[in-house]
Amino acid sequence: MRIGLIAPPWLPVPPPAYGGTESVLDDLARGLADRGHDVHLFTLAESTCPVASTAFFARAAEPVDSSAAEAAHVLAAYEELSDMDIIHDHTLLGPLIGPRLRRETPPVVATNHNLFSEVTRPVFARIARRAAVVSISHAQARTAGDVPITAVIHHGIDLDAYQSGPGGGDYVLFVGRMCRDKGVHDAVEIARRAGRRLIIATKMRSMDEKAYFDQQVRPLLGPDDELPLERPVSQVIELMRHAEALINPIRWPEPFGLVMAEALACATPVLSFSRGAAPEIVEHGRTGFLCADAEDMVIALDKIADLDRDQCRSAAVRRFSRERMAADHERLYGAVVTKHSGCAEFTR
Repeated sequence: MRIGLIAPPWLPVPPPAYGGTESVLDDLARGLADRGHDVHLFTLAESTCPVASTAFFARAAEPVDSSAAEAAHVLAAYEELSDMDIIHDHTLLGPLIGPRLRRETPPVVATNHNLFSEVTRPVFARIARRAAVVSISHAQARTAGDVPITAVIHHGIDLDAYQSGPGGGDYVLFVGRMCRDKGVHDAVEIARRAGRRLIIATKMRSMDEKAYFDQQVRPLLGPDDELPLERPVSQVIELMRHAEALINPIRWPEPFGLVMAEALACATPVLSFSRGAAPEIVEHGRTGFLCADAEDMVIALDKIADLDRDQCRSAAVRRFSRERMAADHERLYGAVVTKHSGCAEFTR
């Protein structure tokens, strides 16, 4: 099958550091290629994913989330990928306008990597008239309202890169963007109350992220605490492999939470607030703990030694492999191509 993948124009694929969607796209492209498909990725010219690729922008489009930049990117993408058997679009604007550009276009699959909200539901409802909409978790799909969801497909990761680790690092780890929704300030307070050393690997580039750090996180750090850093993927993996646990005190209904699957692949238990897709990733009492609040997480940190790290790795191998993700998408693409069978409108 000839498969066209459209990445957002904001980061290369794979990303050099933080970038969940782009990491997923890299693994999806590689996984589909490993299954014998002809994969063409529309991305940035600086991307290094080892499949055929084309770009409109050489480097990341600026400013981030510019509608004009995204429009130029997706218009070029749909022209370039017009001879594919199917297009899988990971932007918001692309599946809204792409299928209308030509009289005959390939069938389109659109994945929502963000929340369904009052703003995005009507957009995806319109997208669903001409494309198959994919959710990345059942929790996310339950918030779709009237948007018809064709499939729920969990993310997968490269298990050769995220290898089992021994723990023993005498620290707990937080990985995520520097913002209130991710609960970075909660992570600092939880680790302190539990008497645990905390390492924070974070993205902190925007003014909002820096302001949140200065106002709500920095005042909580003591003179001996390490300052948060954005680290290369290789360093984050090593931190995960040796961490006693990943703590994930999210304050929002996160649609998936890739970092939790990555930690499990490194044989590291995950402690998360029970929000969003966390219950679909963490098996309470087996691969980590789903906590109600900060106090609950402090108590749970005293129980992590009772967990079997091999069970964490086994769960990741069974449920979150790149191969499983590619196979799920392969089945979806086949069904969508068959259903379209030359029709311009996506019908159910």
